[in-house]
Amino acid sequence: MATADCKSVMPELEGEENLIAAAKHIARALGSNKNLTDDTRRILADLGAQLSSISTFSEGKGEKMSEIENRLNEIQEKVMSWEADQSMIWDSGPDEVSEYLNAADDARKLTERLESLSLNRDDEEYELLGRAHDVLQTVMARLEEEFRYILVQNRQPFEPQHMSFRSSEEDMLDESSINSFGDDSVEDSVHRDSLSRASEEFIIDLVQPDVIPELRRIANLMINSKYDRECTQAYTSIRKDALDECIFILEMEKLSIEDVLRMEWVTLNSKIKGWIRAMKIFIRVYLASERWLSDQIFGDHERFNLVCFHESSKTSILQLLNFVDAMSIGPHKPEKLFRILDMYEVLADLLSDIDALYLGQAGSSITMECHDVLRRLGDCVRATFFEFENAIASNHSTNPVTSGGIHPLTRYVMNYIRTLTDYSETLNLLLKDHGDGNHFSISPDVSPRKENDNESGGFSSRVSPMARHFVSVASILECNLDFKSKLYKEAGLQHLFLMNNIHYMAEKVKGSELRLIFGDEWIRKRNWKFQQHAMNYERATWSSILSLFKDEGIQNPGSNSISKVLLKERFRSFYLAFEEIYKTQTSWVIPDLQLREDLRISTSLKVIQAYRTFVGRHASHISDRHIKYSADDMENYLLDLFEGYPKSLQNTCRR
Repeated sequence: MATADCKSVMPELEGEENLIAAAKHIARALGSNKNLTDDTRRILADLGAQLSSISTFSEGKGEKMSEIENRLNEIQEKVMSWEADQSMIWDSGPDEVSEYLNAADDARKLTERLESLSLNRDDEEYELLGRAHDVLQTVMARLEEEFRYILVQNRQPFEPQHMSFRSSEEDMLDESSINSFGDDSVEDSVHRDSLSRASEEFIIDLVQPDVIPELRRIANLMINSKYDRECTQAYTSIRKDALDECIFILEMEKLSIEDVLRMEWVTLNSKIKGWIRAMKIFIRVYLASERWLSDQIFGDHERFNLVCFHESSKTSILQLLNFVDAMSIGPHKPEKLFRILDMYEVLADLLSDIDALYLGQAGSSITMECHDVLRRLGDCVRATFFEFENAIASNHSTNPVTSGGIHPLTRYVMNYIRTLTDYSETLNLLLKDHGDGNHFSISPDVSPRKENDNESGGFSSRVSPMARHFVSVASILECNLDFKSKLYKEAGLQHLFLMNNIHYMAEKVKGSELRLIFGDEWIRKRNWKFQQHAMNYERATWSSILSLFKDEGIQNPGSNSISKVLLKERFRSFYLAFEEIYKTQTSWVIPDLQLREDLRISTSLKVIQAYRTFVGRHASHISDRHIKYSADDMENYLLDLFEGYPKSLQNTCRR
């Protein structure tokens, strides 16, 4: 009904010129027609108000478009005059800069005003919108050029040599300290300062501070003008070049995985130390400063801020991560473990910094890659440590160590694990839930033997993952040493070799941080072991000689009287045996002074006392000229044993 009522009061009108007449007609109908319903009256009232508004716009439209056109002409004239001048606006002084930015902002506002009119292509005013867009595009192109110019001309030099970082040589293990099995250079030369945040994150000015407000104003103007892509691409390309230069200054050349895998260890070792220093400076100083710069310029537009930082730095940080990835892929040689651990700890330490820098979806690819690289590096640490265990087990020798001294493998292994204690926190994390040495296959001859609950299940259940693996390593080493001892023909030298090496192991543990890992019970067992080998040495060497001091076999046939002939033969046999032992065992060696002295004293107490007693008991049956050496002489001769310098007593008498 309301629709019908409306039609009865609305004339058939076409064209803009009839809007005012239509509005007046509706007003008269509302006043004179008493038959209209309330709904109809309300609809007609609304329609009349709208028609009045449109008519008012139409009356003033011509006047407004004229104003817009005049303003556009002014702006265009200014812009073209600047375009005709080839010099950079930002070199013309602050007044010129301010005037240009105001003109650019006016062009933006004028364009937005025209766009709000929703003009059609058929409208006469549509041409103004096209001109406004052309002027705005010219302005934005010039601003992009100026933006690049300011960024480049005001870039600050990056001088990492003036950073307050300790050198990597102070932080890291000396490159010559761990090379390969059998290298004695490992002895007492390995040391490592704990990695620390010696240089906490701090900001440097990558661009002259006084131009930051201008850069921010340009960025805001371009983004507000919907030229965000041009602005961010300009910024990204300039800062990417600066980041590439930073990587170059830090001496981190771009290396492929193949380049790294082909590299000699000495060269690679140096590259790793350089990477460690570069990574700390790059993340905590340069990238932190880069993020700060991006914040200062794009801080009003968070999305573009993050995108600019991420896109400009992505290539550089991925280059640094690519080197780590190559290291994790390479052969798992034991000498690389310390450097790989250094890299792991540095990257793990920097991970929170990286996560804080690369926020949001835009940075997720970087943070994910960092976490993945760290995981792969952790896998490499485990694989390299397990290869270290395998290398101990498979280190078979065909020739024994000269003189029964400390085997190079023993020195290497004990100093190796002693140095690994510096990485205890990392190793406990990475070796957790990875067994206690049962993950590899070794020969039964060098398989670790479980001695009791303290070193098997009971021990493993109470100590750290690293401790379990270290005890397993020591057990593998002992088994290998036992196998190597069989290379000696003399039983006495076999026991001397084992005594030396097990004593060395015990002393290394007792005198270092390893004591807390192995425990006093382990040390007591090794002390007991090397003492047992010392006793076995004495039995193997001196038992047959001491048996010569028995009276059996030197009596006259048919009586208990001593036969002087047999007695003289007994002395002669003893002296020949003693001289042979002297000649042989002066070439044997006991490197530890205290252990050497203890074994000499123990041997002297047994041999010299037995000799002195035998001589005293038969002094009446033999003349002094048949006593080749006095007890004191022999005691002195025993002091020559285990020095590693062969001597001979034949045809000599030091009475």
